Amino acid sequence: MKKKHFTDLLPDYLDGLLDDIQKKQVETHLKKCAACTKELESLIVLFNSFDAEKELEPSDALKSNFYEALEQEKQEHSKVIALNSKIQSGKNPWMPNLLKIAASVALLICSFMLGKKQQEQKATTEIAALIDESLHIKQTAMLSLMENKSASRRIQGVNFIEEFTNPDETIVAALADRMLYDENTNVRLTAAEALLGFTASETVISAYISALKTEKDPGIQIAVIQILVQIQEKKAVAPLQNLLLKDDTQPFVKKHIESLLPSII
Repeated sequence: MKKKHFTDLLPDYLDGLLDDIQKKQVETHLKKCAACTKELESLIVLFNSFDAEKELEPSDALKSNFYEALEQEKQEHSKVIALNSKIQSGKNPWMPNLLKIAASVALLICSFMLGKKQQEQKATTEIAALIDESLHIKQTAMLSLMENKSASRRIQGVNFIEEFTNPDETIVAALADRMLYDENTNVRLTAAEALLGFTASETVISAYISALKTEKDPGIQIAVIQILVQIQEKKAVAPLQNLLLKDDTQPFVKKHIESLLPSII
């Protein structure tokens, strides 16, 4: 206390909050310490100025405007905060409660947002799982249909590819197999046309090139030729030239090749 003097005790000394021992110590110190005595005099002047200051009351117009604005704010936000009808001077006793309410509201909002986010993440996970399950069911149905004994069912299975935006390699390979090896001409043709949407796959390109070498049906040959020319596949040049040389290639197929081949060479 010697280093800091008794300045920390002076406000309580003036308010009469010190016990007898502390009060006597302060008074004894003040007789010897000019710094603390000057500090005490400054405090006395300050406190007297507070006591002498006239308490200002807001005008009736100001009060009216304030309560009108407050009522409008409550109606806009549907939140009612109870206030005393009179504005108290000095410290506002309701301020701590207001801060507590604000903190509680903020905590409630944060908890709600956190819970909402967790629910959204859970819903997203569940939706993703349902989508995966749905795709698996569709894939199983498609593959099953393409293995059906009925040609019309196999065609139905081939056309089921429309249900997939990004089919996996299993489905693509199954379609290629239908195009190359199905015993029914209509199934092979339908598969060839269905594969056109997935020519970015090397499996599809290889299947089309293989079809040029093995397919005997002129209608399917022309369909495959048109697809390969459409996508400007350079790998098709040699197989097309070989078709031109084969004796069993139909004349109208050769004519078709001759008219289209220059566009990809």
